[in-house]
Amino acid sequence: MPNNPPSDPHGFRRRGVLFVLSSPSGAGKSTIARRLLADEHELEMSVSVTTRPMRAGEVDGKDYHFTDLEGFRDMVANDEFLEWAHVFNHRYGTPRAQVEEMLAAGKDVLFDIDWQGAQQLFQIAGGDVVRVFIFPPSMEELHRRLTSRGTDSTEVIEARMSRAANEVSHWDGYDYVLVNDDVDSCIRGVKTILAAERLKRSRQTGLIGFIRRLTR
Repeated sequence: MPNNPPSDPHGFRRRGVLFVLSSPSGAGKSTIARRLLADEHELEMSVSVTTRPMRAGEVDGKDYHFTDLEGFRDMVANDEFLEWAHVFNHRYGTPRAQVEEMLAAGKDVLFDIDWQGAQQLFQIAGGDVVRVFIFPPSMEELHRRLTSRGTDSTEVIEARMSRAANEVSHWDGYDYVLVNDDVDSCIRGVKTILAAERLKRSRQTGLIGFIRRLTR
Protein backbone atom coordinates (compact mmCIF):
# COMPACT_ATOMS: atom_id res chain seq x y z
CA MET A 1 0.00 0.00 0.00
CA PRO A 2 1.91 3.06 -1.17
CA ASN A 3 1.75 6.37 0.56
CA ASN A 4 3.55 9.54 -0.46
CA PRO A 5 3.48 12.13 2.32
CA PRO A 6 6.24 14.75 2.35
CA SER A 7 8.68 13.77 5.09
CA ASP A 8 11.50 16.36 5.19
CA PRO A 9 12.79 19.58 3.59
CA HIS A 10 14.95 17.65 1.11
CA GLY A 11 11.83 16.53 -0.70
CA PHE A 12 11.98 12.90 0.30
CA ARG A 13 8.68 11.10 0.17
CA ARG A 14 7.90 7.80 1.82
CA ARG A 15 5.34 5.06 2.00
CA GLY A 16 3.19 5.03 5.10
CA VAL A 17 3.71 2.59 7.95
CA LEU A 18 0.91 0.20 8.91
CA PHE A 19 1.87 -0.13 12.57
CA VAL A 20 0.41 -3.10 14.43
CA LEU A 21 0.29 -3.41 18.21
CA SER A 22 -0.82 -6.76 19.62
CA SER A 23 -0.87 -8.17 23.14
CA PRO A 24 -3.00 -10.24 25.47
CA SER A 25 -5.85 -8.33 27.10
CA GLY A 26 -4.46 -6.58 30.18
CA ALA A 27 -0.86 -6.26 28.96
CA GLY A 28 -1.17 -2.50 28.53
CA LYS A 29 -1.59 -2.21 24.76
CA SER A 30 -4.47 0.29 24.94
CA THR A 31 -2.55 2.60 27.26
CA ILE A 32 0.47 2.47 24.96
CA ALA A 33 -1.69 3.16 21.90
CA ARG A 34 -3.32 6.21 23.51
CA ARG A 35 0.04 7.68 24.48
CA LEU A 36 1.45 7.01 21.04
CA LEU A 37 -1.47 8.70 19.29
CA ALA A 38 -1.20 11.73 21.59
CA ASP A 39 2.50 12.19 20.82
CA GLU A 40 2.72 11.18 17.16
CA HIS A 41 0.77 13.63 15.01
CA GLU A 42 1.37 11.75 11.73
CA LEU A 43 -0.22 8.62 13.22
CA GLU A 44 -3.95 7.84 13.06
CA MET A 45 -5.86 5.00 14.68
CA SER A 46 -7.64 2.45 12.54
CA VAL A 47 -11.12 2.11 14.06
CA SER A 48 -12.37 -1.46 13.84
CA VAL A 49 -15.87 -2.64 13.02
CA THR A 50 -17.32 -4.99 15.65
CA THR A 51 -20.46 -6.98 16.34
CA ARG A 52 -20.07 -6.82 20.11
CA PRO A 53 -22.42 -4.56 22.11
CA MET A 54 -21.33 -1.02 22.88
CA ARG A 55 -19.99 -0.60 26.42
CA ALA A 56 -20.67 2.32 28.73
CA GLY A 57 -18.66 5.36 27.72
CA GLU A 58 -17.86 4.13 24.21
CA VAL A 59 -18.65 6.26 21.16
CA ASP A 60 -19.68 4.77 17.83
CA GLY A 61 -17.14 5.73 15.18
CA LYS A 62 -14.48 6.64 17.73
CA ASP A 63 -13.91 3.49 19.78
CA TYR A 64 -15.44 1.11 17.25
CA HIS A 65 -17.88 1.10 14.37
CA PHE A 66 -20.69 -1.01 15.83
CA THR A 67 -22.81 -3.23 13.61
CA ASP A 68 -24.87 -6.41 13.79
CA LEU A 69 -23.86 -9.82 12.52
CA GLU A 70 -25.80 -9.47 9.28
CA GLY A 71 -24.17 -6.12 8.54
CA PHE A 72 -20.73 -7.55 9.28
CA ARG A 73 -21.31 -10.51 6.98
CA ASP A 74 -22.37 -8.14 4.21
CA MET A 75 -19.09 -6.22 4.62
CA VAL A 76 -17.12 -9.47 4.42
CA ALA A 77 -19.01 -10.49 1.27
CA ASN A 78 -18.31 -7.08 -0.31
CA ASP A 79 -14.57 -7.32 0.49
CA GLU A 80 -14.74 -4.21 2.69
CA PHE A 81 -12.23 -5.48 5.26
CA LEU A 82 -8.45 -5.60 5.12
CA GLU A 83 -8.63 -8.23 7.84
CA TRP A 84 -11.20 -9.65 10.20
CA ALA A 85 -11.32 -12.19 13.01
CA HIS A 86 -13.74 -14.01 15.32
CA VAL A 87 -12.84 -13.20 18.94
CA PHE A 88 -14.79 -14.12 22.11
CA ASN A 89 -18.05 -14.83 20.24
CA HIS A 90 -17.88 -11.51 18.37
CA ARG A 91 -16.36 -10.37 15.09
CA TYR A 92 -13.86 -7.57 14.54
CA GLY A 93 -12.63 -6.18 11.23
CA THR A 94 -10.50 -3.37 9.76
CA PRO A 95 -12.42 -1.31 7.17
CA ARG A 96 -10.39 -1.04 3.96
CA ALA A 97 -11.68 2.38 2.81
CA GLN A 98 -10.80 4.11 6.08
CA VAL A 99 -7.19 2.91 5.99
CA GLU A 100 -6.77 3.90 2.35
CA GLU A 101 -8.10 7.39 3.11
CA MET A 102 -5.62 7.86 5.96
CA LEU A 103 -2.71 6.70 3.82
CA ALA A 104 -3.77 9.03 1.00
CA ALA A 105 -3.75 11.89 3.53
CA GLY A 106 -0.11 11.13 4.39
CA LYS A 107 -0.77 9.43 7.71
CA ASP A 108 0.73 6.32 9.24
CA VAL A 109 -1.94 3.97 10.58
CA LEU A 110 -2.02 2.30 14.01
CA PHE A 111 -3.77 -1.07 14.39
CA ASP A 112 -4.92 -2.63 17.65
CA ILE A 113 -5.50 -6.18 16.37
CA ASP A 114 -4.67 -9.74 17.36
CA TRP A 115 -2.25 -12.19 15.73
CA GLN A 116 -4.85 -13.38 13.23
CA GLY A 117 -5.45 -9.83 12.01
CA ALA A 118 -1.73 -9.06 11.96
CA GLN A 119 -1.11 -12.12 9.80
CA GLN A 120 -3.90 -11.23 7.37
CA LEU A 121 -2.73 -7.62 7.12
CA PHE A 122 0.84 -8.74 6.41
CA GLN A 123 -0.35 -11.05 3.65
CA ILE A 124 -2.13 -8.11 2.00
CA ALA A 125 0.29 -5.22 2.58
CA GLY A 126 3.63 -7.00 3.11
CA GLY A 127 6.54 -4.65 3.69
CA ASP A 128 4.37 -1.71 4.72
CA VAL A 129 3.31 -3.61 7.85
CA VAL A 130 5.33 -3.37 11.09
CA ARG A 131 4.22 -5.83 13.78
CA VAL A 132 4.97 -5.27 17.49
CA PHE A 133 3.94 -7.73 20.20
CA ILE A 134 3.68 -6.56 23.82
CA PHE A 135 4.32 -9.19 26.52
CA PRO A 136 3.16 -8.86 30.13
CA PRO A 137 5.96 -9.28 32.71
CA SER A 138 4.45 -12.66 33.67
CA MET A 139 1.18 -14.52 33.39
CA GLU A 140 0.68 -14.06 37.15
CA GLU A 141 0.95 -10.29 36.72
CA LEU A 142 -1.44 -10.42 33.76
CA HIS A 143 -4.00 -12.27 35.91
CA ARG A 144 -3.56 -9.67 38.67
CA ARG A 145 -4.17 -6.82 36.22
CA LEU A 146 -7.30 -8.43 34.80
CA THR A 147 -8.65 -9.10 38.29
CA SER A 148 -7.89 -5.58 39.53
CA ARG A 149 -10.04 -4.06 36.79
CA GLY A 150 -13.12 -5.30 38.62
CA THR A 151 -15.12 -5.41 35.38
CA ASP A 152 -15.10 -9.11 34.50
CA SER A 153 -16.39 -12.27 36.13
CA THR A 154 -14.07 -15.08 37.16
CA GLU A 155 -15.23 -17.06 34.11
CA VAL A 156 -14.41 -14.19 31.74
CA ILE A 157 -10.99 -13.66 33.33
CA GLU A 158 -10.15 -17.34 32.97
CA ALA A 159 -11.23 -17.24 29.33
CA ARG A 160 -8.98 -14.22 28.76
CA MET A 161 -6.07 -15.99 30.43
CA SER A 162 -6.58 -19.03 28.20
CA ARG A 163 -6.67 -16.82 25.13
CA ALA A 164 -3.58 -14.95 26.36
CA ALA A 165 -1.58 -18.18 26.41
CA ASN A 166 -2.62 -18.81 22.81
CA GLU A 167 -1.74 -15.26 21.72
CA VAL A 168 1.69 -15.39 23.36
CA SER A 169 2.45 -18.58 21.44
CA HIS A 170 2.34 -16.55 18.20
CA TRP A 171 5.05 -14.09 19.25
CA ASP A 172 7.39 -15.28 16.51
CA GLY A 173 5.02 -13.92 13.85
CA TYR A 174 6.01 -10.37 14.85
CA ASP A 175 8.89 -8.13 13.82
CA TYR A 176 9.51 -6.78 17.34
CA VAL A 177 8.65 -7.90 20.87
CA LEU A 178 8.66 -5.79 24.04
CA VAL A 179 7.93 -6.58 27.69
CA ASN A 180 5.63 -4.10 29.41
CA ASP A 181 7.02 -4.25 32.94
CA ASP A 182 7.32 -0.44 32.92
CA VAL A 183 4.86 1.43 30.70
CA ASP A 184 7.05 4.51 30.12
CA SER A 185 10.00 2.36 29.08
CA CYS A 186 7.78 0.27 26.83
CA ILE A 187 6.35 3.37 25.15
CA ARG A 188 9.87 4.64 24.48
CA GLY A 189 10.65 1.31 22.86
CA VAL A 190 7.55 1.50 20.66
CA LYS A 191 8.40 5.07 19.61
CA THR A 192 11.95 4.03 18.74
CA ILE A 193 10.65 1.24 16.53
CA LEU A 194 8.23 3.58 14.75
CA ALA A 195 10.91 6.22 14.17
CA ALA A 196 13.36 3.67 12.76
CA GLU A 197 10.76 2.13 10.47
CA ARG A 198 9.81 5.54 9.09
CA LEU A 199 13.46 6.14 8.17
CA LYS A 200 14.05 2.82 6.40
CA ARG A 201 15.64 3.28 3.00
CA SER A 202 13.04 0.97 1.44
CA ARG A 203 10.28 3.41 2.46
CA GLN A 204 11.94 6.49 0.96
CA THR A 205 10.24 6.57 -2.43
CA GLY A 206 11.79 9.98 -3.29
CA LEU A 207 15.36 8.96 -2.56
CA ILE A 208 16.36 8.23 -6.17
CA GLY A 209 15.35 11.72 -7.29
CA PHE A 210 17.37 13.26 -4.48
CA ILE A 211 20.47 11.22 -5.41
CA ARG A 212 20.17 12.25 -9.05
CA ARG A 213 20.02 15.92 -8.08
CA LEU A 214 22.89 15.42 -5.67
CA THR A 215 25.24 13.83 -8.22
CA ARG A 216 24.47 15.67 -11.43
